[in-house]
Amino acid sequence: AMGPCQLLASVLFTVGCHLLSAAAWYGTAVTGAYLTYASSVQAGAQSGIEECKHQFAWDRWNCPESALQLSTYNGLRSATRETSFLHAISAAGVMYSLTKNCSLGDLDNCGCDNSRNGKIGGRGWLWGGCSDNADFGERISKQYVDSLETGQDSRAAVNLVFADDHVGKLHRFFLPAVKATMKQICRCHGMSESCTIKTCWLQLSDFREVGNYLKVKHDQAHKLEMDKRRLRAGNSADNRGAIADAFSAISRTELVYLEDSPDYCLKNLSLGLHGTEGRECLYNGDSLSQWEKRSCRRLCHECGLRVEERRTETFSSCNCKFHWCCTVKCDHCSQLSIKHVCARREGGYGHHHRRRTRGHK
Repeated sequence: AMGPCQLLASVLFTVGCHLLSAAAWYGTAVTGAYLTYASSVQAGAQSGIEECKHQFAWDRWNCPESALQLSTYNGLRSATRETSFLHAISAAGVMYSLTKNCSLGDLDNCGCDNSRNGKIGGRGWLWGGCSDNADFGERISKQYVDSLETGQDSRAAVNLVFADDHVGKLHRFFLPAVKATMKQICRCHGMSESCTIKTCWLQLSDFREVGNYLKVKHDQAHKLEMDKRRLRAGNSADNRGAIADAFSAISRTELVYLEDSPDYCLKNLSLGLHGTEGRECLYNGDSLSQWEKRSCRRLCHECGLRVEERRTETFSSCNCKFHWCCTVKCDHCSQLSIKHVCARREGGYGHHHRRRTRGHK
């Protein structure tokens, strides 16, 4: 299991775990925030990782541990659509956790968002109740991410623009996801609950809805076309200008990436990729979604592999009964487990390594 230092460094894409030392925080304007909200941030980042693994469980890229590393073997961090999603869902998890804990009263000097209470929200209803304080979660999570995005590689260059209020792209990754998925809850008032008038408030949806929202954004992500050599030169002023120009044609709510995804079918240890050989797929089942039903085709057949059935029989005690006095007698039962995995064809990979042009799945 990852420790707090490793987790925060990985999922928030810091340049090193040493940034969590006291020396890194002293002298900053948000020293207190780091110490006060650290547990909420850690929990939120962890929930982001877990959601990433759920969303990509049956994709060629399945949010592996290697994706949480700070850099590749050559010291440069990629900025593919997958790492953009990981950044987005991790940061969204931090904002979500802070917002929820705030509204529950778990954090000092923070509570419900009552700023609109008493105001007319629409025909027949007023703002009231306890709205989840998303503005608080946004503000604190912004402080964390802004202070930690200090690298000079391609991803950090993009993040510098996210953190620049003047560019107007502030944290386009995760703020829309959390706020866009909030739901309106209403309560009726009047004689015998006749609903003469209603009071309504905003509440966080289940975090799964945030994950679903960002997964759609991942599938529709926009590539920023620009000179990567200029981005990696380390001149932050040039980086900001080049990226700001590229952003101008893309909506604020879209996910963006810089680099095409590698071939996730194949093992590439230098990139920390294990390929799809040996991966389990779902061969059949009435309750499977269409995406799950196609997992064997996507992970195996389209990667030049075959589907292999593996059967495992396990034995255990069952139907245990107590007999007076004083013994317990059990039957011995067997259970057959059937899994389907991607396996290499005889003679190596198949000649028909069929991949879609957008081979990021």
